[in-house]
Amino acid sequence: MWVIETARLRLRHLSSADAAFIVELLNDADFIANVGDRGMRSVDDARRYIADGPVLSYVRFGFGLNLVELKGSGVPIGICGLLKRDTHPDVEIGFATVPHARRHGYTLEAAKAAMQWGIDTCGLERIVAITAPHNRYSIRILERLGLKLERIGQFTAGAESCLFALDTVRKLETMT
Repeated sequence: MWVIETARLRLRHLSSADAAFIVELLNDADFIANVGDRGMRSVDDARRYIADGPVLSYVRFGFGLNLVELKGSGVPIGICGLLKRDTHPDVEIGFATVPHARRHGYTLEAAKAAMQWGIDTCGLERIVAITAPHNRYSIRILERLGLKLERIGQFTAGAESCLFALDTVRKLETMT
């Protein structure tokens, strides 16, 4: 099911058919260094992750992480979407891209579209992002999306993280 379409990308719900790609993406060295090791070692692990994470989120909240693919070729290049964790009150934007698709503006394009969808379709009034303080790539994207550093602390299990936030009343005016 297509959720969002941009000039160059399609974002759609993840399915078990995407499991091999998820194994590749979540085992990328940059993903592990910046997000964490999800223990995703097999296609079966990825199928469970998709079913227990994104698919359950679609049912519970009407949104979740989506597969991002190139519009012309259908080649998957990452994941992007909105997350609602039981441990945090706000809805988060999340994204990850395979190495060969980075630095082409795809992540920014997908995240901007996902956030606008959340505002227009879900009526979100606030969107946040949690990232490692050393993750300069993600921080730069979040800043370009108009999110501002709100505070540093422990928001999930593990190390200290940065919480970026956007008051969506501004309707993403600051996004460039």
